[in-house]
Amino acid sequence: MMIQFSGNLSCRPRLLVAVTLLAMAGSATADIQLPNIFSDSMVLQRDRENRVWGHADAGENVTVTIGDQFHRAVADDAGNWHVMLSPLSPGDPLTMTVKGNNEVEFEDVLVGEVWICSGQSNMAMTVNNSNDADLERAAAEFPQIRMINFPRMGTQEPVWSHKGSSWMVCSPETVGQFSAVGYFFGRQLYQTIDVPIGLINNAWGGSACEAWINRDLLTADPAYQPMLERWNAMQNSYAALKAKSSLNDAEKKQLAGLQRQLSGNHNPSNIYNGVLKSHLGYGIRGAIWYQGESNASRAYQYRDLFPLMISSWRDEWGQGDFPFYWVQLADFRNESEDPGESSWAELREAQTMTMDKLDNTGEAVIIDTGEGYDIHPKDKQTVGRRLARWALAKQYGVNIPCQSPRYRSMEVSGNSITLTFDHVHNGWRPFDVREARGFAIAGGDQKFVWADAKLLKDGRLQVSSTEVAAPVAVRYGWAENPVLNMFNNSGLPLTPFRTDEWPGLTVDAK
Repeated sequence: MMIQFSGNLSCRPRLLVAVTLLAMAGSATADIQLPNIFSDSMVLQRDRENRVWGHADAGENVTVTIGDQFHRAVADDAGNWHVMLSPLSPGDPLTMTVKGNNEVEFEDVLVGEVWICSGQSNMAMTVNNSNDADLERAAAEFPQIRMINFPRMGTQEPVWSHKGSSWMVCSPETVGQFSAVGYFFGRQLYQTIDVPIGLINNAWGGSACEAWINRDLLTADPAYQPMLERWNAMQNSYAALKAKSSLNDAEKKQLAGLQRQLSGNHNPSNIYNGVLKSHLGYGIRGAIWYQGESNASRAYQYRDLFPLMISSWRDEWGQGDFPFYWVQLADFRNESEDPGESSWAELREAQTMTMDKLDNTGEAVIIDTGEGYDIHPKDKQTVGRRLARWALAKQYGVNIPCQSPRYRSMEVSGNSITLTFDHVHNGWRPFDVREARGFAIAGGDQKFVWADAKLLKDGRLQVSSTEVAAPVAVRYGWAENPVLNMFNNSGLPLTPFRTDEWPGLTVDAK
């Protein structure tokens, strides 16, 4: 059983010190260890209890002091211990000292707002690779913004800590290594609410959503059995090759390939265990997420997989339904001459649906910021600002629009369909030309053609085409790289949508 005592340093009992010294003298000594999320220059989440944990000898007395707080725990039979810090407020840098058989001291500890920055390569992409990197570096004198970058490690066994990964203080010399989206998000928060900002960057390029989820949850749901069976078959093939006493060249190549895949960023639960587990439970305000490209071929599955991931993180973090904001996929690949089907559009749709399934979630629409030939668009400033709008409006009480316009309902009248929207915020402002672009319309034959869209005075849009006499459905921005121009007067783009529910390209993909 783990025992914890907490109190104020001014009333630390002398008897406790004596007992601690006796325990140290009478047991084999092993250094107290904490996972690497605890380091110099870390940021602790303000105004909430913060969990601090580590390893020690079984039965070892551990004390944690920070500011005027004093906490004590006794390591359990497995050597695990933890304490809960009482809520702290922003102020001068603090020192946190952890004592047992040895002493560990963390200096320059700030208290502020802490956010997880997670996903795949567009979250991992650094400031050095974003637009105007030279100007961004030159202006990056923000010592109260800190980030920790986690290494890429894929495994089915939980990793407790990561060597060589610690908190960085933002400066012109360090900011180039920061996640660009995370930095621009955090900088906007800092400049608006004026408290220290901590950013935990654990993104892994190319990662699939299922790699971030506890395998037990996937195993318990029959919907994910085909996916797991593929990986189990791969694991069995790997084990069979490893068991052979000798391998020919082809088998050696096959073995190496299987090893790369099994230790990679698509294997279910690999990142959950290899990266996330080491800091899961650290005090945070919320999470921002940029991922989906690797799941676009299974977009219908993402409708449930993505909410499952968010819910599982919230459950295991033990900090309630913390805010979770994500980036909808940007425009990418070639523009289409004619309306058609799109796996990326289906993935964007699955992302948007998640707002209806889970509370305290939000989506930053960036259908206007992509680059057709580059899956890693360099404009990460816009992405960070649109994510920051959500946090500022919902968590920090700033009176600004945060949600992009979104389709609400439709009404058919003769040869046209009139659309109603939410979150228009003071009207429409079509970009570049006055005509609304990006709409397609179809009749009962499900064949879409480009449509004309007329802006009505009440904010609705009337959509029609001379080629469709009896329309039944409208789509907007339904392509990998759609040509569109609808923004509200706050500069937020209309969320791509469709009014139909006809089966898409990925409906049967498992």
